[in-house]
Amino acid sequence: MSEIFKNIPEIKYEGPKSKNPLAFKYYDSEKIILGKKMSEHLPFAMAWWHNLGAAGTDMFGRDTADKSFGAKEKGTMEHAKAKVDAGFEFMKKMGIRYFCFHDVDLVPEADDIKETNRRLDEISDYILEKMKGTDIKCLWGTANMFSNPRYMNGAGSSNSADVFAFAAAQIKKAIELTVKFGGRGYVFWGGREGYETLLNTDVKFEQENIARLMRMAVDYGRSIGFDGYFYIEPKPKEPMKHQYDFDAATAIGFLRQYGLDKDFQMNIEANHATLAGHTFRHDLRISAINGMLGSVDANQGDMLLGWDTDEFPFDVYEATWCMYEVLKAGGLKGGFNFDSKARRPSYTVEDMFESYILGMDTFALGLIKAAEIIEDGRIDEFVKERYSSYRTGIGKDIVEGKTDLASLAAYAEKMGKPELPGSGRQERLEGIVNQIMFG
Repeated sequence: MSEIFKNIPEIKYEGPKSKNPLAFKYYDSEKIILGKKMSEHLPFAMAWWHNLGAAGTDMFGRDTADKSFGAKEKGTMEHAKAKVDAGFEFMKKMGIRYFCFHDVDLVPEADDIKETNRRLDEISDYILEKMKGTDIKCLWGTANMFSNPRYMNGAGSSNSADVFAFAAAQIKKAIELTVKFGGRGYVFWGGREGYETLLNTDVKFEQENIARLMRMAVDYGRSIGFDGYFYIEPKPKEPMKHQYDFDAATAIGFLRQYGLDKDFQMNIEANHATLAGHTFRHDLRISAINGMLGSVDANQGDMLLGWDTDEFPFDVYEATWCMYEVLKAGGLKGGFNFDSKARRPSYTVEDMFESYILGMDTFALGLIKAAEIIEDGRIDEFVKERYSSYRTGIGKDIVEGKTDLASLAAYAEKMGKPELPGSGRQERLEGIVNQIMFG
């Protein structure tokens, strides 16, 4: 097979002073951070759909980038195999060890699901051959249950039992492919699992049906040897006006309500968290304190635009707080998937590589700075001290369950007027962060 990216070398670490656009400035895979290699802290994954498929199309214009990779015609099995060739060459040159996929990213979908599955069998055999002799693995797989018109009302939430059954068939095959590739996880992104208006929607029934579909997926996955986690990827809106997996807290509550929490974790995407009106860090923290921080979709949005822009991350503050939460949680069970796409005017092969260099360097620098914040200790010590009143006296009794409303009322009457809580020192803490970031 001939080289596809002929003018692109293997991307190496050259350090912060390098001006080589095709070199890492901060991502040094062998660098030890808090006792582990940087590559172990940051298991990066290539998103098949964006990197090998997204060609700059938007609602106002057609493709700007050539993602044919030498195939004569797009939307063919020849093109599907060309994308495999390009993807593996890309990952090898970038030093990326994982990929993520939707079923119809891999092959063009046929009108007959039997033919689609035959194509998936063919391409998955081809991918397995490519995986041999490499350390490239699958991070997670999923089924696209939002693009085809059949899913206009969702998949599990569809009002059509036939559509529900078709979605189940897609999920079955996608789980089989994930197992075939040795994938670490399987994701549910309910892109259209929601509603436009309550006038025509039975919310309770739809949520129950989504839970039924997820339970079937878990049961089938376990029956064929899948021992990884299933993930929910929360998102509040777009394309639907309201989606049932609005944010981490909502999705976790759903999983617990329907007894799915032992098998599911969260796959948190930065851009989705901000669309929900949260920070990226917020949804990471909520997932972590519930023991359900599984994997991350690494991207960012444009706060001036009210939709999912999937930009490559460059905000080092955001990456630092992400890595702070991940480190404090003990790491991820999954990894960091770049669900990101180069901007429409960035259409060259060099842009493909430079986009990933940007994202990997951003998270590497975020890891370095997050570790420095933790090692510095002032932030953690302040938070610990802020709640010190609960370690002795009446506070300790509250925590240990030795009080009730009557005893607390009696304590309050005896105390009289309580003193003001200690200062939150927000500005001091922000100054500490800036000192560590730039000092």
